[in-house]
Order: sequence, then C-alpha cells, then structure tokens
Amino acid sequence: MPDLDGALAWLNSTPLSSKSLRGKVVLINFWTYSCINSLRELPYLQAWAAKYKDAGLVVIGVHAPEFGFEKERANVENAVRELNVVLPVAIDSNHTIWQAFRNEYWPADYFIDGKGRIRHHHFGEGDYEESERVIQELLRENGATSLNAGPVRISAQGVEAPPSEDVQSPETYAGYDRAERFGSGEQLGHDSRRTYSLPLAPALNEWGLAGLWNAGPEHSALEAAPGKVVFRFHARDLHMVLGPAKNGRPIRFKITLDGAAPGDDHGVDSGPDGSGEVREPRLYQLIRQKRRVQDRTFVIEFLDPGVEVFSFTFG
Repeated sequence: MPDLDGALAWLNSTPLSSKSLRGKVVLINFWTYSCINSLRELPYLQAWAAKYKDAGLVVIGVHAPEFGFEKERANVENAVRELNVVLPVAIDSNHTIWQAFRNEYWPADYFIDGKGRIRHHHFGEGDYEESERVIQELLRENGATSLNAGPVRISAQGVEAPPSEDVQSPETYAGYDRAERFGSGEQLGHDSRRTYSLPLAPALNEWGLAGLWNAGPEHSALEAAPGKVVFRFHARDLHMVLGPAKNGRPIRFKITLDGAAPGDDHGVDSGPDGSGEVREPRLYQLIRQKRRVQDRTFVIEFLDPGVEVFSFTFG
C-alpha cells in the first residue's frame, strides 16, 4: 500500500498513513464529488464502514478531482457536508495519492489486508456483494470473528439511487477537449465567443447549444442570456455537472422534456414546472422518469449569463 502523505488536507479525521493503519483492513476509495458513479457507490462505502468498524475495517475516501472546481478545498468540504459523508476523506487535489496507486478510474476501490498488502481492487460501481465478501475474508484473516455474513441492504434516494437497467446514453462532455456528438450547425469553437443554434432534430445521444457561448477545454460558458442546451437521450435519469457564474450569483434555468414541463419526471434539482437554480458547482439531477424509458429530447434554458456546463451523465 502506498503512503497517503500526498494529501493536502484531511476531513473527518486526523492524517492517516500506511504505518498508522498497519493491523487494520483498509478500503481505499478514489472518488470525486461530481461523478455520478462515485455518488451511487457512496451509500455502500458508508454502510461497510459502520458495519465492520468494530471488526477492524477502515474505509478512506481519497478525493481526486476530475474538474478544476473540485480542486478547491471549500467546494470539497461543502460537498462532504451536503452528502453527509462521515468517512475520513483525504483531499488529493494534486493527484499525488492517485499516482502513487497508479489509479486511472472513478470510482476505484483498493482492498488492503492487515499487513499492508493490496489484495484486491475493483474499478467502477457495482459488484457490491463481491466487494463485501472480500472485506469479510480479509477481516477473518486478520482475526475477526462473529461477522454478520449477510450483505448490507441499501435503500438510496436521489442521485445515490442505483441506475436503471436501460441506459443507452454515455457520459458526454461539453468542453472541447473531450466533446463528442456535437449537433449544432456550427462547429464547437475553442476559447472564443460564438453564436450557436440548436439542431432541429437531434439524433440519439447528440447534443447542441443555442445562444452565445464560449467553449473551453473542460466546459462551455454562456456569455449572454438566454442560452439553451439540448440532448437526445435514452435513460431514466439525466444529470448535468454545472457551475454558477464567476461572480457567484445563482443562475436560473427552465427545463423541458419533449417540449413540455417534466411534471412528475423532474429530478431532485428541478421542479415539476422545470424550474431550478445553479448555485454551486456540482452534479445536478434534472430528470428522473417515472414512466417507461424511451428516447426523449431534453432542453435546458438558462435565464442568466455565466453558467458553466461541464458534462452530462445518465442513470
């Protein structure tokens, strides 16, 4: 197990190290707070930490950012508080611990025995019962007895709820470094103000912009209001990673699904009439459908300038 001394700070704990953790079974989880896959795994991590604490398990979240705003300690602290994360969290904004583990994924779990050896790893969400069996095996090897062998049962809500079984839309980025399937008639610019128009009939998994935008490497920013974004998707849930204006003022928005207000299909961050606000940089759940999953056209209109659009994810 590499050491954890690359952390810039620790939340919910004094600094931990491989030496201080020797004799414990350790689960290192690499996550970042705007990643839907990380958020959906979080309830399991916290449940395992609580269930097996007395048996000698320590679960540590290493927060390694994907986007620039996730490097800021205040944003991480706010997310940890709002998500009710009680695990020790190492702030790895420079990816020092990430590189020491030679990690490449969010989320990623590394299972370490009482002698400090990495015995198992798992990349991505899912396979939770298998991961819990690994935890139990390592705890028994470490001398734990009378373990409850039954897996934890999770009933998560909001963004932490499991994905549906019918997701046909991939994670999609709105910055030019990783943008794909851009459907506006104009080519996506590079660090320049440009006026875009929505595609009239976007194909499945195609997206586009309308209004005056400035596309940067990791996000597109609205230069003047109003401005729109469209995405033709196939999934139960639609999320967007959004940030407010640089001056910190909230950004009002209105969403539609196939041209109408979402009604009961709204997400936790939008109302039945489609209204909502961007107040902080994070993942926003905008659609959670109650009906049968099918191809739908999503449009979000921002009523104030300055919003930053980073990505779309689905569930």
